[in-house]
Amino acid sequence: MKLAVIPARYASTRLPGKPLQDLNGLPLIIRVYKAVEKTKLFDKIVIATDDKRIIETAEKYQAVAEMTSLDHKSGTDRVAEIAQKYPSEIVVNIQGDEPFISYQPLADLLESFIDKKVQVASLMHRGVNKENDPNSVKVVCDKDNFSLYFSRCEIPYNRSDEEVESFIHIGVYAFRSEALQNFVQLPQSRLEKIEKLEQLRLLENGIKLKMIETDYNGFGIDTPEDLAKARRLMKNDHK
Repeated sequence: MKLAVIPARYASTRLPGKPLQDLNGLPLIIRVYKAVEKTKLFDKIVIATDDKRIIETAEKYQAVAEMTSLDHKSGTDRVAEIAQKYPSEIVVNIQGDEPFISYQPLADLLESFIDKKVQVASLMHRGVNKENDPNSVKVVCDKDNFSLYFSRCEIPYNRSDEEVESFIHIGVYAFRSEALQNFVQLPQSRLEKIEKLEQLRLLENGIKLKMIETDYNGFGIDTPEDLAKARRLMKNDHK
């Protein structure tokens, strides 16, 4: 069984009530749910939330949503709680603010688990890191595309005069079920706390993370400006 979980926390400092913000006629969280549903890659899709308003909205649009503990510190913790209810071989954590997620990146992510050595996988795309935006997380990999490090800083650091291509991380994760449950039991790690990047907990505990290159650039919505841009990109879609 393949399970997709979409964590959706109501509170957001930069964009209050983010999951229920209107995106061209539908709440953002429903846009994401429908995009995942359209891929037909998963046996079950569940919105994991901490707020009854999101549950009520999901019911209105015939989407599956479940309440999770209010004590969770991250979306991954919510995903793990839902995964305990639905035994699955692969669990995919799809951020609740990725309305443009599509078939191919998710299919490529799932396909990586043909390799039995892969326990956790995620997505990345190529890009030139000119502004060193700390909100754009960079990743460097070994020759087999297992991640070596993630950072909000420029990696690798360019000491040459040539333009250096970076790999930008897209925060969509797939786990073997046991690996997910093991991960959320680990305490926050030192580098994770410094960079505020949850995936560093994996690396600090010797858990390899397979990176899948994709043409999908990702589009997380964190600010009113992001939401306005998403509305422009989706302006012809009023369904």
